[in-house]
Amino acid sequence: MKSLNILWLNLKQVSVVILLTCLCVACGFKLRGDYLLPAQLQTLTLTSVDKHGELTRLVKQHLLLNEVNVVSTAPEQAVNSNQVIPELKILQDALDRRTLSVLPNGQVAEYELIYKVKYQVVIENQPSQNFEFELNRDYQDDPDLALAKSRELTLLLSEMRQLAADRILRDMASIQLQ
Repeated sequence: MKSLNILWLNLKQVSVVILLTCLCVACGFKLRGDYLLPAQLQTLTLTSVDKHGELTRLVKQHLLLNEVNVVSTAPEQAVNSNQVIPELKILQDALDRRTLSVLPNGQVAEYELIYKVKYQVVIENQPSQNFEFELNRDYQDDPDLALAKSRELTLLLSEMRQLAADRILRDMASIQLQ
C-alpha cells in the first residue's frame, strides 16, 4: 500500500511537470537569445567601421548562432541575377564617460559609462532603417585599487558590448518588411 502511494505521488509530480512544459510551449515562450529573423534577413552582409572590433565579432557570432548566413560579398553583388543581399552596417560604437562624483582631494570617484551604437539595415527595394541606442552603467573608480578597477572596467565594457549585440539582433527580429 505504501509503495502505491509513493507511485501515485511520483505520477502526480511528473504530470505537473509535463503540464507546465506544455503550457510554456503552447504560449510561444522561448529562451532569450533565440531570435527569429525575417526570411529576407536569413542571408546578409555585415559591415562595420571597425571590422575587427569586439562588437562586430559578437554580432557576427550571434547571427551565426541564430542560423543566419553571413556572407562576405559586397551588397551590390547579387546572389542571383535579380536579388541583392541585405546589409547590416554598424556605423558607430563609441564609449563615452561622464563624471558623477569627485573625492575631496579632486580625484574622480564615480563615472557614468555611456556606450553608443548606431547601425543601419539596408534591404533591397526598401528604405534603409537606421537604429541607435545607448547603454549606461555606473563605474566607481578607486585610485588605490587601480589594477582591480581596470579589470572591472574591462569586464563591464565586455558586458555592455554583449548587451549591444543582443539588442541589435532583437531589433532586427522586430523589423517589419513590406
